[in-house]
Amino acid sequence: MTPNINRKFALGVAALAATVALAACSAAEEPTTTTAAPGPQTVEVTALDYGFSGLPERVAPGTVFTLLNDSGVEIHELVAIPLPADETRPVAELIADPEGLAAYFGSVETVLIAPPNEGSVAVEGTGALNTPGRYAIICAIPTGADPAEYLAAAAAAEGGPPQVAGGPPHFVKGMWGEVVVAE
Repeated sequence: MTPNINRKFALGVAALAATVALAACSAAEEPTTTTAAPGPQTVEVTALDYGFSGLPERVAPGTVFTLLNDSGVEIHELVAIPLPADETRPVAELIADPEGLAAYFGSVETVLIAPPNEGSVAVEGTGALNTPGRYAIICAIPTGADPAEYLAAAAAAEGGPPQVAGGPPHFVKGMWGEVVVAE
């Protein structure tokens, strides 16, 4: 990330950290995928422990995503990673390969972050997917990470993901999807 993006990321996370409210656990729902209507729109995706509900399979360029965290415990994010045209493996296969998806982490399009039971703040990009192509959508926050600790570490981070205690990233537990941006 560039230094300017790092400042925007830190400011966005700091603002979000000031509003974080921890709540009791809530029941998770089965993740669902929908097909979006043509034309740019705003799509609200719900983050669950551990999946995305309402993530469309296809959207028009310019579509803006928002993230609502329906978890009472875990902090979640929506990270949109554009995949090159010559990358034909499904996202499930990329995630199963330890070096597969990691090769594309440097080209993140947008990052939305949402504490438990709250809406999201864009900490990188605007939430819009403007460039046609295929995107991996993941949550890379460590399982069991303390939301307040994560937000504080993210605000202090100088590039790259914050380093906090926790288990494997949420995408390892199934919190991933794939979206195609096309007319």
